[in-house]
Amino acid sequence: MKIAIGNDHAAPELKLAVVEHLKAQGIECIDMGCAAGEKCDYPNAAAAVCEKVLGGEADLGILICGTGVGMSLAANKFKGIRAACCSECFSARLTREHNNANVLCFGARVVGEGTAMDLVDAFVHTEFSGDERHQRRIDLITAIEERN
Repeated sequence: MKIAIGNDHAAPELKLAVVEHLKAQGIECIDMGCAAGEKCDYPNAAAAVCEKVLGGEADLGILICGTGVGMSLAANKFKGIRAACCSECFSARLTREHNNANVLCFGARVVGEGTAMDLVDAFVHTEFSGDERHQRRIDLITAIEERN
């Protein structure tokens, strides 16, 4: 598995901790974020990660900013991206299982490091259920995306 991960200036330390956590599990990371001391705009980091996911260079994406909200807003502008901003594990797991989300967003100012690792594990290690009712709803979301 390969994960593209991006961050803005609010989250370089947490991004590095997530990368190390994933690497310890044998998961390759593509770092698309900024380093400590650098300033960057979250829409640019979101775009870089989404392009890797949509281009097939990464299986999933993770985006971290101050709240996770800005990253999720930017990511969801990409056709084919289903990004979810989560701050607890139940949502992180179900957004993969039910919504087949391909990008997880969270905030470094919202969750601590331990919760961040739990979110990442719940998201990365959960598969889409493939259930017909969930697929039907994803198809409806895709139809809305196509119309707009």
